[in-house]
Amino acid sequence: MDQVNYKIPLKSLDAIYLQDQESKVRYWFYGIMLLLGLALFLPWTQNIKARGDITSLYQEQRPQNINSPIPGKIVKWAVKEGDFVKKGDTIMQISEIKEDYLDPDLVNRTQQQVEAKKGSIKFYKGKAATSVSQIEALQAARTFKIKQLENKLGQLNNKLNGEQAELEAVTNEFNLTKDQFERQQKMFEQGLVSQTQLQQRNTTFQNALAKKIAAENKIAQTKQEMLIVEIEQNGVAQEYAEKISKAEGDRLQSLSNIASGQGEMAKLENQVANYTIRNGMYVILAPQDGQIVQANKAGIGEILKDGERITVIVPTRVNYAVEMYVRPVDLPLISIGQKVRFMFDGFPAIIFSGWPENSYGTFGGKVVAFEHTISTNGMFRVLVAEDAADRPWPKQLKLGTGAQGIALLKDVPLWYELWRNINGFPPDYYTLKDPALKGQGKEK
Repeated sequence: MDQVNYKIPLKSLDAIYLQDQESKVRYWFYGIMLLLGLALFLPWTQNIKARGDITSLYQEQRPQNINSPIPGKIVKWAVKEGDFVKKGDTIMQISEIKEDYLDPDLVNRTQQQVEAKKGSIKFYKGKAATSVSQIEALQAARTFKIKQLENKLGQLNNKLNGEQAELEAVTNEFNLTKDQFERQQKMFEQGLVSQTQLQQRNTTFQNALAKKIAAENKIAQTKQEMLIVEIEQNGVAQEYAEKISKAEGDRLQSLSNIASGQGEMAKLENQVANYTIRNGMYVILAPQDGQIVQANKAGIGEILKDGERITVIVPTRVNYAVEMYVRPVDLPLISIGQKVRFMFDGFPAIIFSGWPENSYGTFGGKVVAFEHTISTNGMFRVLVAEDAADRPWPKQLKLGTGAQGIALLKDVPLWYELWRNINGFPPDYYTLKDPALKGQGKEK
């Protein structure tokens, strides 16, 4: 019995299985493969990913400790944790604990010592000036006395000259009378003259001899007086030299006391300045606008050591930057001015690392510095600031917030990037396109 072929007219069966229609799967397959092949030639931006944290571009804008400048005891807290303060606001008041500074009137008493020392210096200056006047008076008196003796010596010298002339005349007379006496004596012996005449001639001779001796005595006396005057002159010079030396010694002693007094006065003035500055340290002020956090001391009466941390202030005005760390193998790819994209913690983002212009929720930055020495974590520190040409960073950012950085490198085809990753090759070196940035950092 022959089998009869028949067809059941079911429209749903024909619509599902499409038995009477040609299949288009292969066309879809070829189309998808073609699209994938074309996608391999799409541009892909090479990048380096690194984790970082929000920090400040300037050191003074980072959280800083507020330390006690001097040892002391807490008297009063003016703020509590979480309070916002302005620059110059009072944070804390402390009191002195060192016995050297407990006197409440210490500055005034030290200032009085300074004034007393100034008066002492003034007196010594007056004494030095008096010594100068005394020296000048002694020098004038010495000059006058020596001139007086020189005049007297001159008078004696003139007297001596006169006496020597008189002696010469008397000597001539003596020689004449001596010669006459000797001739008279011979004539007497011959009987030519009388004894009376001889005696008269002898008397004249004796008178001439007496005059000669008297003249010689006068000369000797004058010379003795001249010697006495010279000795007196030397004595006057020696006496006044001693007096002048003593006055000069007093003057030098006064100058020494002045110098010592000035040194002590400078030391006391330094103490006054130090005490005045120290008095200003009893009130600890906020160094800048910010928020008070992490108070290290809790109560009143606690003792603070010199330089001990009291609390931490977080500045309110901050130029944010991202501090991120890159591997040593990626450091040659980093250069000054290089573009970086960021995802900040707490801010949603959709990332296409190879197509940064199509990413959503990312923010731009520029590399401003990188360290040339490795950090303790085995990586190199890179500092990235906000890119002024890109969208501004969120105002809600806080110091310490995490950030995921993507440093943008060279644009390459997608197939090249896949081939590079499969083979484990490093990214291509980044080349700056902006001529203004040439010479900044290292060109790759």
